[in-house]
Amino acid sequence: MPRMTAARAAVEILKREGVTHAFGVPGAAINPFYAALKAAGGIDHTLARHVEGASHMAEGYTRTRPGNIGVCIGTSGPAGTDMITGLYSATGDSIPILCITGQAPTAVIQKEDFQAVDIASIARPVAKAATTVMEAAQVPGVFQQAFHLMRSGRPGPVLIDLPLDVQLTEIEFDPGTYQPLPAFKPAATRAQIDTAVRLLLESERPLIVAGGGIINADASELLVEFAELTGTPVVPTLMGWGVIPDDHELNAGMAGLQTSHRYGNANFLESDFVLGIGNRWANRHTGKLDLYTRGRKFVHVDIEPTQIGRIFAPDYGIASDAKAALELFVEAARELRAAGKLPDRAEWAASTQERKARLQRRTHFDDIPMKPQRVYEEMNKAFGPATRYVTTIGLSQIAGAQMLHVYRPRHWINCGQAGPLGWTVPAALGVATADPETPVVALSGDYDFQFMIEELAVGAQHKIPYVHVLVNNAYLGLIRQAQRNLDLDFQVNLEFENINSPEIGVYGVDHVKVAEGLGCKAIRVTDPNELGAAFEEAKKLAAEHRVPVVVEAVLERITNISMAAAEIDKVNEWEELATEPGHAPTAILPLKS
Repeated sequence: MPRMTAARAAVEILKREGVTHAFGVPGAAINPFYAALKAAGGIDHTLARHVEGASHMAEGYTRTRPGNIGVCIGTSGPAGTDMITGLYSATGDSIPILCITGQAPTAVIQKEDFQAVDIASIARPVAKAATTVMEAAQVPGVFQQAFHLMRSGRPGPVLIDLPLDVQLTEIEFDPGTYQPLPAFKPAATRAQIDTAVRLLLESERPLIVAGGGIINADASELLVEFAELTGTPVVPTLMGWGVIPDDHELNAGMAGLQTSHRYGNANFLESDFVLGIGNRWANRHTGKLDLYTRGRKFVHVDIEPTQIGRIFAPDYGIASDAKAALELFVEAARELRAAGKLPDRAEWAASTQERKARLQRRTHFDDIPMKPQRVYEEMNKAFGPATRYVTTIGLSQIAGAQMLHVYRPRHWINCGQAGPLGWTVPAALGVATADPETPVVALSGDYDFQFMIEELAVGAQHKIPYVHVLVNNAYLGLIRQAQRNLDLDFQVNLEFENINSPEIGVYGVDHVKVAEGLGCKAIRVTDPNELGAAFEEAKKLAAEHRVPVVVEAVLERITNISMAAAEIDKVNEWEELATEPGHAPTAILPLKS
């Protein structure tokens, strides 16, 4: 039997589980693993500037392509605690990533040794599993189980903590005979699907709420086929955006308190039946449940059995992987069509598109300082349907979701439940690493951008080009807007006069200088009519220099973005709405008065 260190065995298993790239920061307690990584070859590595950044790079890497599992590596102590936000983010959005940490030697873990922290106990609430491996012979089994867990049921992250002596201990292990464990995914039965379809057929105005579980299952084409067979309009969730193209005649728009369309909420409120697939009824999608559920029946399909009934009790629930369920939904619908038993939903579907044409928000403003709406209008013009958008949270994300267009799955890569500031830069680097051939465009407000701005240097060092659209109003805009309810404007104002850049006035941080100092290119835009040219220049600079390129749009200081406090029928529209076609020139459908 071949003998090797446990660290080398772990690297060999990563390769046989399909890992080809890792992100991380080395340190004394994880150096034996890095030595094995170098000696084994076959796994590329990107050196992050912050271990939290490495965890978000791993997330972006996973979210980009079906089957990807991002890996992040750090040393003992604070490296593991830095990864907790990444683990929480991945858990919230059902994203498998593997976090590997070094640890003090087993003999001194409980003796307050330098950087010896019980990271497994800290990580366990935000991971599917977290283990400190105390016996070297257990390393192969722990890694094999980690991949099995990440892929089985509701996907999610795992942390493996490797004490220094465990990494260095030789064990018997034969990589040539290693075999990944098959993943377990619950699957619907035909009887369950027939029951759900019967409820759908009994309704007059059905909708499908399509969640991120459909994207995780790589089942978007099946979803579209089922919608087309049955004539059922689709409301994507924020995490499911892209499962059906925005310009599809059955795309009814997004519903919710914040990242929603006027027509999406209106269409949802007209429905009498909702089939939720791979979604979790997030509170910013539903708002108050009495309004959301009133007058309609619900069927909920989710891979996690305990998710069904967690928020409200559906009329019928099915524990199933989205792909397994949709294969049966399509099979049943084909049979019903062949038998002539599918009702004609053309009138209902057409009514959703009529609202789509009529209920629009204005995006075209010529104001200087510019309004953010104009930025998204120009983004729609500059970046085509192949673009992968990456963003996390804030007014920039909310307005972007209201006004940008997405046409393909995994082309809106968003941190949904956790929403940590700083996520966007490292996640975009992970996305661009996973798919260097597809245009990647990140979207940040100024505070999200500043949180982990140092990771731009990773893009410069490793030649990872993408375009980063930065909308800057020198405010914590979403928190400022939320503080209105308390009559506050407190500790959310980022303005100051930068003595080194007086030309930018009170906007404080000179993002162009910082980005350039980190090895990237940057363009500042103050006139909305110059945005289009700036985006084109950014694309050229990224291609030429192979680095991230920042386009900073200097906004008016205060803009309130459309949202509701609690009910989806009471969205506050702060700005003038579109009343003529020139007000929303990049809308999916021409404005209909």
